[in-house]
Amino acid sequence: MATEQFTGAEIVIKALKDQGVDTVFGYPGGAVLPIYDAIFKQNDIKHVLVRQEGGAVHAAEGYARSTGKVGVVLVTSGPGATNAVTGLTDALLDSIPLICLTGQVPTHLIGNDAFQEADTTGITRPCTKHNYLVRDIETLSRTMHEAFYVAQNGRPGPVVIDLPKDVQQGKIDTYLAPEDVKHRSYRPQVNGEVDHINEAVELIANAKRPVFYVGGGVINSGSSASAVLTELVRLTGAPCTTTLMGLGAYPGTDKQFLGMLGMHGTYEANLAMYNCDVMINVGARFDDRITGVIDEFSPDSKKIHIDIDASSINKNVMVDLPIVGDAGRVVEEILRIWKEKKHSLDTKSLKAWWLRIDEWRAKDCLGYVQDGPIIKPQHAIKRLYELTKDRKPYITTEVGQHQMWAAQYFHFDEPKKWMTSGGLGTMGYGLPAAVGAQLAHREDLVIDISGEASFMMNMQELGTIAQYKLPVKIFIVNNQWMGMVRQWQQLLHGNRHSESYSDALPDFVKLAESFGLKGMRCEKAEDLDQMLQEMIDSPEPVIFDCQVAKEENCYPMIPSGAAHYEMLLGPEDSAAKPISEEGMVLV
Repeated sequence: MATEQFTGAEIVIKALKDQGVDTVFGYPGGAVLPIYDAIFKQNDIKHVLVRQEGGAVHAAEGYARSTGKVGVVLVTSGPGATNAVTGLTDALLDSIPLICLTGQVPTHLIGNDAFQEADTTGITRPCTKHNYLVRDIETLSRTMHEAFYVAQNGRPGPVVIDLPKDVQQGKIDTYLAPEDVKHRSYRPQVNGEVDHINEAVELIANAKRPVFYVGGGVINSGSSASAVLTELVRLTGAPCTTTLMGLGAYPGTDKQFLGMLGMHGTYEANLAMYNCDVMINVGARFDDRITGVIDEFSPDSKKIHIDIDASSINKNVMVDLPIVGDAGRVVEEILRIWKEKKHSLDTKSLKAWWLRIDEWRAKDCLGYVQDGPIIKPQHAIKRLYELTKDRKPYITTEVGQHQMWAAQYFHFDEPKKWMTSGGLGTMGYGLPAAVGAQLAHREDLVIDISGEASFMMNMQELGTIAQYKLPVKIFIVNNQWMGMVRQWQQLLHGNRHSESYSDALPDFVKLAESFGLKGMRCEKAEDLDQMLQEMIDSPEPVIFDCQVAKEENCYPMIPSGAAHYEMLLGPEDSAAKPISEEGMVLV
């Protein structure tokens, strides 16, 4: 009896199935035709044809972030692989687990400048967690399963597998199943050191002005991590703030939530961070957009840092108590010990701390006045939240002012509902990410909150939305400027608006109609609610062109190079507090 043989392409598909993959985002080309042929011969894995490889990676990010699964991308060699680089870098900085399968020229042509050849592993080494070049079909199944392990264990990230065409076409009669593959050396530490955890519990218990500072690591740890974090924060009675990436890790409507912190975070969150005496960092990395000037960052606090990535600890800010481990597991252990020892914070000190925070809250730093017919962008996004909150939508954004307003005015009570490009700040992220999220959640409301400039970066994915009949809602906050660029030019460069105005925008309603989608335009505040409801209720994809006040700035704001207590709350502060030359360098 003949032994069953597999081609390399069939091994790729079999490995994907064994890893539980049901969706692949890709774009075909000569160097991956054997894999596409293998896809054609099966029905378990759905392939989603994007319109450009960069869109495939962002779509896979949206799929991964909204499900907690590994996103999978398939692209051809050369330009197919290089088009994926921005998305891979985005996934690396935001810790998104991805597998990117790239075609490659046959092994005997590697290094010969063959047609559509690029040094994919060399190019992607700095922008992936790991990458592989498979030169021998014997190692293919092991490499596939190892890559999934690397992508989703420890700090998640993207992994590239470069597949020469002769490896895809070769044949072999052996296949290693996932349970037969163990990584030789990569064993991330998931349990924190017991002594350090006990010390953290005592530090928190003795705190007079504690604050929980929560990042995307809690969301990456899984929904149970958010649940135990929420229980711990509520049990202590301490305030909690999150990073941009951490929104949803703690309920956004909870009375102990101070809002987002950082450059465009709330006044109360930033001043609580500055004035706290114990800071409990769970799954965040002390990013420069959070800390402001390092020398003035929460100078009088004891800092606990819980992170699965040891390289992130003491990288930007020196901490007093590092705990390397999975955020969910460490917090669960802190919670267990807290309950076991029947700890509680000092009532008098905690009350005084909250009174102080309430004084900062009274500033109403996110307040605005909507008067007259011109729509304020803050008002547009706040009303979008208020009209959709009962639907618990999945929200993606592009990058810029609209992104910050969305972070300020939307309140997420659970993880995995908020997807944005945090570390890399990738314009063009939101539309394809919404495609991925909608494919994963067919019956749910998915909205891409966009700026008109960012939307133009990847608007070709309207074709994907049309082909797969995805009811994505694209809400364009249209001020005709590259809004954040214009804001910085106003604050830093004497209002010299160099190349930041979009003078040739398409008619977004006609653009929608050209793809067979629904187009809407709102120009007056009095029409906003009715038109928003029409968009929300529509069963089809919608592009909503919301024309807003053109030169509204995003406040509050910590200028680059400034401290938390030097926040600008509005244009009056901007005029009174000029930004330093050191700060200008950091923009």
